[in-house]
Amino acid sequence: MAGSEASRGGGVQSLGRALDVLETMQQRGGELALIEISGATGLPMPTIHRLVRTLVDRGYLRQLPDKRYALGTRLIPLGNAAQQVFGVQAAPQLTRIVDQLGETANLATLDGDMLVYVGQVPSPHAMRMFTELGRHVHAHCRAAGKVLLAELADDEVRNILRRAGMPARTPQTVTDPDELLRQVQRIRETGYAFEQGEMEIGVECVAVPIPSATMRLALSISAPTARMDEVVRERAVRVLRAAATSIASTLDASA
Repeated sequence: MAGSEASRGGGVQSLGRALDVLETMQQRGGELALIEISGATGLPMPTIHRLVRTLVDRGYLRQLPDKRYALGTRLIPLGNAAQQVFGVQAAPQLTRIVDQLGETANLATLDGDMLVYVGQVPSPHAMRMFTELGRHVHAHCRAAGKVLLAELADDEVRNILRRAGMPARTPQTVTDPDELLRQVQRIRETGYAFEQGEMEIGVECVAVPIPSATMRLALSISAPTARMDEVVRERAVRVLRAAATSIASTLDASA
């Protein structure tokens, strides 16, 4: 486990184990019983009891009425601060994307089972797309979400879709897990994703993954369908890929 690796590498074993617990909670939907945490982390129950008690006391976990445990509110400001850092570091490249393509540029990541926007530079057009930073949306109906799902194993993708659901935002929204997995496979092969009117009628998105060694992020543009044709989409992929490589270098160098 990560805690044991941290100990062997000169880190603090108890800290590594506490992080194992938090990461396991996040990966399993944010809510688990003690025995489930123990089984998932491989840590003995007495150790889990001590770690969980400490995390509850500090607000990083909370106990539910049914005696299960869930992620705590103390994580929210930490997550918000981290999101702001990502957005600030990526801002020059987001601005460059807007200068080159004229459309709104977005930076997004997965937060649990949902897609969250952590950076954005708006288009100069009067008609433009805008997404509130920190807003969580379902991953299955956004190009950035599909790109991030494509970096996960199929079983993990299915688990996310099962927990989060696949609500139909428009008539174009994909609501069949098998169809989405077919799309995900194509994204793995091509390295980019298109989304046409699946979240909002008349809006299209193009997204690519950021090839970072330290974090999982996606870069996208969103625009009205009237301004998006095949030539624009193909150019957008090239511009986004170049920007994604630059952002990855910046983020990994500061990690």
